[in-house]
Amino acid sequence: MRRVVLAALVPLFSLSVFAQSNEVDRLANEIEGEVISWRHHLHQYPELSNREFNTAEYVAKYLRTLDLDVQTGVAKTGVVAILDSGRPGPVVALRADMDGLPVPEENDLAWRSTQRGEYNGNDVPVMHACGHDTHMAMLMGAASVLTSMKDKLHGKVKFIFQPAEEGAPAGEKGGAEVMVQEGVLKSPDVDVIFGLHISANNDIGTVSYNPGGTMAAVDPFKIVIHGKQAHGAYPWKSVDPITTAAQMIMSLQTIVSRELKIIDDAAVVTIGSIHGGNRSNIIPNKVELVGTIRTLNHAAREHVYEAMARKVKGIADSMGATAELTLPLDYNYPITYNDPALTAQMLPTVERTAGKQNTILAKPVTGAEDFSFYQEKVPGLFMWLGGKPLDVPVEDSPAHHTPEFYVDDAGMKLGVRVLTNLTLDYMDANAE
Repeated sequence: MRRVVLAALVPLFSLSVFAQSNEVDRLANEIEGEVISWRHHLHQYPELSNREFNTAEYVAKYLRTLDLDVQTGVAKTGVVAILDSGRPGPVVALRADMDGLPVPEENDLAWRSTQRGEYNGNDVPVMHACGHDTHMAMLMGAASVLTSMKDKLHGKVKFIFQPAEEGAPAGEKGGAEVMVQEGVLKSPDVDVIFGLHISANNDIGTVSYNPGGTMAAVDPFKIVIHGKQAHGAYPWKSVDPITTAAQMIMSLQTIVSRELKIIDDAAVVTIGSIHGGNRSNIIPNKVELVGTIRTLNHAAREHVYEAMARKVKGIADSMGATAELTLPLDYNYPITYNDPALTAQMLPTVERTAGKQNTILAKPVTGAEDFSFYQEKVPGLFMWLGGKPLDVPVEDSPAHHTPEFYVDDAGMKLGVRVLTNLTLDYMDANAE
């Protein structure tokens, strides 16, 4: 008898999920025009990290029309809104980033950016060259749909609009790290967090995911090598920091190529800047190297830290020089780590929403995302949403952080649906 009852419940549950998905689709269709309009406005008027004052006001003004509990000024310019269903259940957080980049837009759009801003003391053009405008618009859309479906919720939804994902200006703190420090995951305490990032290289209509380490930890560093200055014609009188730097750069590459098991996880050690000397015939007394480390698991990260210190000191000693390693230099992000159990639990939701054929298991990337700070505290799932027009070959799609960066408005409706269905399904599965 018990077996018959359980069997009868399965189709009823499936019908309930089907009906709920249909309602999400209907509401997402109705709100799509507004989502596009929001995206165009936000794209046309971008602001740099920790300077998203008008952006925050625009977002908060709309959220208040939904009768949400809205807080502004979080981590300087962040906006947080809470939707309380009035019923017991988990607290689900959804996050979008808000900042633009110091990049001149070269797209021929009616809503292209001509904004200017100040970056490290310089007047610069500003552009949403990484799609954060779409992230905000999609989260505003999800807030609208979820508010309309409040009677279907169990628990609370916390909408997080985060500043400074691209990094705070020199001398400032910002982004997810500061939001966490200021308690964005508390009061009410968040149980799980979901996020999407638009991709100019993936077709619209697709969602890509990866369990475990999906985006790399980022650790900038600086090495200052001190030698002894001499005339270039008499190098034996010097302790040459330039040849020391050359030896050091080559040796640092062997951390990845000879010390890490790269068949398991990729890692990167890159020197991006070298400064030393000012004349062809003078060996300088100092050289500075600046670079970045990217790792996809904690063991690799710890190994690179140890190996950097070992090699920098060993090579400097062998050349008669001294060296100072600053690691991390000014900021660092942890690994963007998708909780494997949460990923497995929510994968059916993504497949139902995007279609199984459009839900793609992707390889990790060595780019970084400060969504990782939330994932250090609570289980999180961060995925890529396709934004490339279907008629554009991937090799012709402009890269992120470039003046030609472009993603199609048509990809955003799926993002609204994914964020909404993740919230509803997680609440249904974890209702008290």
